[in-house]
Amino acid sequence: MRLNIVKSKNAEQLYIIKSFRKPDGKSTTRIVVKLGTMQERLPEHDYSRDKVIAWAKEEARKYTEQEKEGTLEVPILFSEKKQLQSGQRTTFDGGYLFLQKVFYDLGIDKTCQRIQKKYRFQSDLGEILRNLVYARILDPGSKRSSLEYARGLLETPTYELHDIYRALDILQKESSFIQASLYNGNRKMHDTSVLYYDCTNFFFEMEEANGICQYGKSKENRPNPIVQMGLFMDGNGLPLALSVFPGNHNEQPSLVPLEKQILTDFNLSKFIVCTDAGLASQANRRFNNRNQRSYVVTQSLKRMKTYLKEWALDPSGWRKLNDDKEYSLDTLDEEKHLNDVFFKERWINENEIEQRLIVSYSPKYKQYQRSIRSKQIDRALKIIDKGSKGETRNPHDPKRFIEEQQMTMDGVLAEKKVKTLNSEKIAEEECYDGFYAVCTTLEDDIETILRINKRRWEIEESFRIMKSEFHSRPVYLRREERIKAHFLTCFIALLVYRVLETKLGEDISVRKLISTMKEMKYRRVEGLGYIPCYTRNHVTDALHAACGFRTDAEFISNKRMKNILKATKR
Repeated sequence: MRLNIVKSKNAEQLYIIKSFRKPDGKSTTRIVVKLGTMQERLPEHDYSRDKVIAWAKEEARKYTEQEKEGTLEVPILFSEKKQLQSGQRTTFDGGYLFLQKVFYDLGIDKTCQRIQKKYRFQSDLGEILRNLVYARILDPGSKRSSLEYARGLLETPTYELHDIYRALDILQKESSFIQASLYNGNRKMHDTSVLYYDCTNFFFEMEEANGICQYGKSKENRPNPIVQMGLFMDGNGLPLALSVFPGNHNEQPSLVPLEKQILTDFNLSKFIVCTDAGLASQANRRFNNRNQRSYVVTQSLKRMKTYLKEWALDPSGWRKLNDDKEYSLDTLDEEKHLNDVFFKERWINENEIEQRLIVSYSPKYKQYQRSIRSKQIDRALKIIDKGSKGETRNPHDPKRFIEEQQMTMDGVLAEKKVKTLNSEKIAEEECYDGFYAVCTTLEDDIETILRINKRRWEIEESFRIMKSEFHSRPVYLRREERIKAHFLTCFIALLVYRVLETKLGEDISVRKLISTMKEMKYRRVEGLGYIPCYTRNHVTDALHAACGFRTDAEFISNKRMKNILKATKR
């Protein structure tokens, strides 16, 4: 900053001005402070012009020092007469800075630099990837809309739309390397003693199957072509590795190839794999019953052999954790033991695999299941009243309780089919209320095994976040390598978000955290700095505390904003 004296016919005006470059690259100046006229200041300095100028220069020096120290206080003047410049953006998104801190802490920028050199990619690959990640979390949409979002950030992108598509091709080729780098560079962050695996699928807005997009069993019962994703999550709830495969493929064979990749790329050998019953094939169990690997998988009581099912549902022989007393479910006071969990166990040999079958019973879980079923029965009755179709293959659809009868009570064939509730079906399901079973090769105590299995919900929540909050589907891309790269960016976005959650150290809902970051905008004062335009609250305080910088001052000078941006990239 420096002193500027403007002479006119009647007076000499004293200003402190600051030079800066406009977005178009042209150099200009802005008045920071008006010091008044020479005539007004002369009486304060012994009527000496030289002393007034010396004082004004000292004031300019003080403002420069304040700017360097981050303590600048300036009056900002706005005029109703001055119009905004056409086409010039005045507000910018800044909530991404917290995601940027995590992105650089994970070392993804360095990984991108290595890949960029390998392919001699002209644009900044790290910049493209990080902006795709920020957009996926804060403003999900197409790749074109992601570019538009990035143009509203405090750091303007230096690439164009065609560079994004070229970057996707490269990212897919290096997908395994990126995943391995994320793990190897952050080993201390991961708990790989237990690995959780699950699959989901994503639909596409297309009428015909093409390439990796094939017709299959959609998790959302949609008629569109789908792509399947397998995801490994570690014991801390952080995504570890992913695979993407055609929608018409069985999900069970997807586990072993991705697990082999983890064994090789991540240099892991000892861990416990935890999956649901749908992925617990005999082949997967055998693979994880070798060397130092073990498994914990859910077991469907309905599909067990008759003698095991009878043993599991037998009301006698139940125990509580840390209690040697034996309980019978026939005489159990369920209100008194509402929050208790009872169990029984035995070793079984299935297809030459020695495994431990553990069955648990919870009165509270029983109440929950019956509450859900009661609502489904009410919905089934409404479907019957409306005369809607009662056919479904979905095991959770209320229509499963509807049956069609064409016989009268006397066994006579009737002219019309009549829809009624299937009381036998309802009674059959009620037999299993409150029960839950797992199979494992571990010999640990029951509490440890049940605790391992209990965390499976976190991987299901990760899928929900990707679908609901990150809007990972529908997918509009068509080329296979770009589709896979799209899901790689979703995977990285999930990892960045989960690490940020861990940094915060408190329970803040996904929706609240994302909406807070989206609302963190800044009004640029040309040549001077930025004015935060958001409401400070406990979430913004937690974000600032976790990431080690603050953007909630009344005014942020350009100098301080540059320092903040540097802090997010260290």
